[in-house]
Amino acid sequence: MAAAPIWVHGELAPDGSLAKISTEVATLARSLGEGAGREVVGVIVGSDPSVAAKEFAQFLPRVVTVEEPATADHAAGTIVGERLAALIEREAPAFLFAGAGPEGRDVAGVVSALTGWGVLVNAVAVRWDDGPVVEMSVFGGKLTTTSRFTGVRGIVTVRPNVVPAEPATKPGTVEATSVKDELRLPLVKVADRVAAADVAAPIEEARVIVSGGRGIGGPAGFGLVEELAEALGGAVGATRAAVDAGWIPYAQQIGQTGKIVKPALYLALGISGAIQHKVGMQTADTIVAVNRDPDAPIAEFADLFVVGDLFEVGPAILSALRARAG
Repeated sequence: MAAAPIWVHGELAPDGSLAKISTEVATLARSLGEGAGREVVGVIVGSDPSVAAKEFAQFLPRVVTVEEPATADHAAGTIVGERLAALIEREAPAFLFAGAGPEGRDVAGVVSALTGWGVLVNAVAVRWDDGPVVEMSVFGGKLTTTSRFTGVRGIVTVRPNVVPAEPATKPGTVEATSVKDELRLPLVKVADRVAAADVAAPIEEARVIVSGGRGIGGPAGFGLVEELAEALGGAVGATRAAVDAGWIPYAQQIGQTGKIVKPALYLALGISGAIQHKVGMQTADTIVAVNRDPDAPIAEFADLFVVGDLFEVGPAILSALRARAG
């Protein structure tokens, strides 16, 4: 008898495409499935899952879709979780993997409550040893724990940018199924949708990020951050202190309570490097920091640390970049 499969929750982006985090989780789950000799199945629930399903099939051998009209004008997490729980009861997979984003966390919570499955959250690495063995970053990144399930079923949420997305060697199949049960959990109607202002690149996908912290001094200081990001073809980021001060939108916040990023270059201006921010950017390939304080914590993990006034160093970098561009 074949071992029970591994399932992957496919998350829909606002435009109906597949969310980037789902391509990463699918890549991880596919690797685990190959090593464990288990089938890996993607499951997408949405009002129109067709576009995302085709994308998902580039990463997994089999994708199952459930058309659920209620997600069109209601918060998706609870609805998707309830539909997944019903499918899990019917099909009996072994494990469910999801992205550790807002929807993935909601889905994991609902599925856990309805099935009784345990959850291992915010995985930064997963290997297989007769089941998933999950590394999790805890206490603001100060410690890494290694955990596994006591039983043979469970849910794992995976942090963004932990695994680079890699399509499979050949596309998988897409098939539709349905769940006839009525939705029992309360629905949360979407009253309005607010689109974030356009940026040079989505912050989670940017290869270059220029971030500002408390040392920027105010909203006007982010003008320099934006100019550097534009010159480097990157995105603008910020610390929680800058966001809480109202200098920049929350969508640009990087850290434990913001986005987790993994760019090729992370340029930190006026950022002390508190552990809560470090959690969100420590996996960048190269970290360059500018700070007047030679004892700033970021000096301990930056690849290049410049002690100086960011309003002198920043314009000098910008001038050099523009000169090189001609």
